Amino acid sequence: MTRTQVTSGRLPAPSGPFPRAGHTSQVLLFVLLALGLAISGLPSPLYGAYQREWGFSSLTLTVIFAAYALAALAALLVVGRLSDSIGRKPVLLTAQVMLLAGLGLFVAARSAGWLIAARALHGAAIGSIAATAGAALLDLRPAHGAVIGRLTGLVLTFGMTTGVLGGALLAQLAPDPFVTPYIVAAAAVLVTLSCTALMPESLRARTALSLRIRPRVPAQIRGPFWFAAVSTAATWSVLGLYLSLAPGLADQAVSSHSLLVGGTIAAALIGTGAVAQLITQRADALRLAIGGDLVLGIALLLSVTAVAAHSAWAIYLTAVVMGAGLGPAFNSSLRHLAAVIPAAERGQVMSAYYLAGYLSLAIPTVLAGLAATRFGLTHTYVVFGAVVAITCGTAGWLGTRLAAERPRPDTEMRPAVDDTSGK
Repeated sequence: MTRTQVTSGRLPAPSGPFPRAGHTSQVLLFVLLALGLAISGLPSPLYGAYQREWGFSSLTLTVIFAAYALAALAALLVVGRLSDSIGRKPVLLTAQVMLLAGLGLFVAARSAGWLIAARALHGAAIGSIAATAGAALLDLRPAHGAVIGRLTGLVLTFGMTTGVLGGALLAQLAPDPFVTPYIVAAAAVLVTLSCTALMPESLRARTALSLRIRPRVPAQIRGPFWFAAVSTAATWSVLGLYLSLAPGLADQAVSSHSLLVGGTIAAALIGTGAVAQLITQRADALRLAIGGDLVLGIALLLSVTAVAAHSAWAIYLTAVVMGAGLGPAFNSSLRHLAAVIPAAERGQVMSAYYLAGYLSLAIPTVLAGLAATRFGLTHTYVVFGAVVAITCGTAGWLGTRLAAERPRPDTEMRPAVDDTSGK
């Protein structure tokens, strides 16, 4: 009798942004996102040391970056529909095995070719994790898209900051800089892999498996999607340029080969972005993203001036200002998009979103590498910085158009006028 009463009655819903059910899975998914982005940033401070050790060119360095982005693109073309069909868990487990394989290649690396192969594996793995974990979080809490978007942006930014700064510190202070960071990361992946194996599947309604490869954006959310895509293009282009060119520029400015120089300048950009997201997380997503795009564009122009002047302190200062715009631009545009994605198409929409991001990471980085081999780091950064600043302005313009199309709150709440009297 007691059991019947308990199972037939409804328990009160726990308070807070998320109910208690599925809380462990949510935490694990956020940890996976953070770990994936940390591993993506882990080798960035080491590339200068690899370049000096093996003597490869700036173009080869950007090919290493591009291998990551292109492999992520390839994964994103299939992983959205795949995870909508076979479930989120098999994709996440496979991606973590690929992370371990890539870390093993980094440990065994003896030439730039090994780095390209390792980054390609990691690109496919991290692209799969980003799209699939994001979709799984929305599976678990479909009514909390805005909160998930906000937390996802924070987790991704903090993860990359930890990876870049942690990689620099381990490589500079720990023994064997080309091995120790990857061993530490592999230990973390083994923990998350074990936890994922025990995690219940989040997907309930599966779609039929299809070989057609096409991320899809429903017509009703194309406005928010294109705004988020262009904002992402701007922020990820900045990340690509900074992670590939800024360490070399900073080394030139301070005349030092310390791994901490490149690591700290990248961490100044990404870390300030994370703090800015944390401070502004409750502000209106659309307006905050517009402001972030505009701040990022202005700061980029200031950064171009600092680089042209070969001023180390100005490069660091403008990195902080750029981060103050980059964090809200990335996080808030994602938060704005996550709140409107239809439940049945989360995997495909998230794939399309990250597709735009990785294209923006790959194309400018490769072009910058080609230009740097001919015109030098400084001239290349000046030109590409100006182009990305224009992209930021374009994102801000698209956002203002979306804001203008939104119904005003006073219009929505105004009662209908009764015209039946007086006629």
